[in-house]
Amino acid sequence: MNIYKIYFNYIIELLDKFKLESKHNFDNSEILKKITLEPPKNNINGDMSTNLAMLLSKSLKLNPKEIANKLKPYILKLPNIALVDIAGPGFINITLKQSTWSDFIKNMLLNPQNWDKQNIGKGQNINLEYVSANPTGPLHAGHARGAVFGDALASLLDEVGYKVIREYYINDAGSQIEKLVESSLLRYDECNGQDIKEIPNGLYPGEYLKDVGKQLFKKYGKNLKQKSKKDVFDLVRKVSIEVIMKMIKKDLSKLGVKMDVFTSEKNIISGNLLTDILTLLENKNLTYYGTLDPPKGIDPNTWVKRQQFLFKSSNFGDDLDRALKKSDGSWTYFATDMAYHLDKINRTNGDLINVLGADHTGYISRINAAVNALSNGSITIDTKVCALVNLMENGNPIKMSKRAGNFVTLSDIIDAVGKDVIRFIMLTRRNDQSLDFDFKKVTEKSKDNPVFYVQYAHARCNSIFKSAEILEENLSVENIDLLSGNDETELIKFISQWPRTLELAAKNHEPHRICYYLIELSSMFHTLWNKGKDNLNVKFIVENDVKLTNARLLLVKAVALTIRKGLSILKIKPIFEM
Repeated sequence: MNIYKIYFNYIIELLDKFKLESKHNFDNSEILKKITLEPPKNNINGDMSTNLAMLLSKSLKLNPKEIANKLKPYILKLPNIALVDIAGPGFINITLKQSTWSDFIKNMLLNPQNWDKQNIGKGQNINLEYVSANPTGPLHAGHARGAVFGDALASLLDEVGYKVIREYYINDAGSQIEKLVESSLLRYDECNGQDIKEIPNGLYPGEYLKDVGKQLFKKYGKNLKQKSKKDVFDLVRKVSIEVIMKMIKKDLSKLGVKMDVFTSEKNIISGNLLTDILTLLENKNLTYYGTLDPPKGIDPNTWVKRQQFLFKSSNFGDDLDRALKKSDGSWTYFATDMAYHLDKINRTNGDLINVLGADHTGYISRINAAVNALSNGSITIDTKVCALVNLMENGNPIKMSKRAGNFVTLSDIIDAVGKDVIRFIMLTRRNDQSLDFDFKKVTEKSKDNPVFYVQYAHARCNSIFKSAEILEENLSVENIDLLSGNDETELIKFISQWPRTLELAAKNHEPHRICYYLIELSSMFHTLWNKGKDNLNVKFIVENDVKLTNARLLLVKAVALTIRKGLSILKIKPIFEM
């Protein structure tokens, strides 16, 4: 039950009635695009605040406060309105009757599975590509952030009614694969008894490639290099990618991430999709032969202009046109990426989301242009970039891992702190903000550790039920109106914001909102519990008052249910004892 959605719809209905009765002429559609109804920043300003009067001011050519006073009688007639105030430049602040909050908790507890259900997606397909790490080595901390963000977003979109396709793009073509093959052959030689000495610069030094070397030796013995150069490359490439992708999938599984689709770049290149995009773009007159100006940071005097086959991406908001073919006639990586996105469009029949690493910010405008052109504007794409993760140990940076060669692996982090800690901490910042991951801080038991703070709130709820010697399911919703104290009411009001938080997180593709909400809810609950230590009147368990105790335990149950729901979307198990 989204109270804010309910009253938002009331305001919309009110707008039509106001327009009819006041005989004012204005464009409803423009107002509806910008109208808001949200909790005020300070609770002394009521329960809800709307900007409706200020939006109408321009159309009606009247002062917003004058319009607000005209709207006030209409709002006062809405169900359960206690007070309407006009504030600032014309905000309309609304206070609901106390019974609203008692009814809310009652409805919530009588419908624990469905009280926050929303169908924003309405069964629409959406393709969410994330992780997509090159199959040249194990996943590291940066990949962990993209994996957690993407997986939490997928879970969030599932929750609100989308059909989500979780996709991993395997970059199994290009120069990085050539280096991988060369590196794997060195490890094969090592298994064959050769002293390979130090790994040359430019190749992959990680000891994880010893597993590839062993697998090659197991399959082909000492005869691998007797085959043709092309056959050797193909065989080593196949085994290398199989071993490393198995390693990657294992790490993702340990993190609680399971993909629906794995798409190969090599298959995209070898198929007909590159020809398809060429035909499609040429039929739209979106290609031409030309030259490009030097990229930013390149000296124009040293830049050699070459004739290239270009896509008119600037027609679709990109800052310049993009090359589809190099001067030697070979396809560019961007062309391959366009072909891949055409493949996703054809398969998904719905919108796209890409979750990329910090070094892909400049990629966004060009791929947006590509999707716009390929879909005739019918498909939207939202590209989320995950900023860097700084690994720390008690405030000191961690830079090296002996096992990996040059980075701390995701497997190392999971083994050190567990998947649930990683999943929560990775969402305690917006995806585009850098994040410090301090191994000591994320495992310490203090209020400064957000994952502990939230889990402790849930465990504390369970502890209260144990102390009361009553099970959650045995509580009665009668006498719920006894929850009338200021702290109790404020906690109920914040719980009522959960469906709104869910909606905003899904619509904005921002799963970190779930974390933020859980941290604040836990803070309010801990604060109320602590007050009970000093003031017996606000304790959850009140001696000789069964009805009040029952009512307050219902509030505890509501807190526990909300925390569990939030954690379930993040795929984190709630802790019942600490």
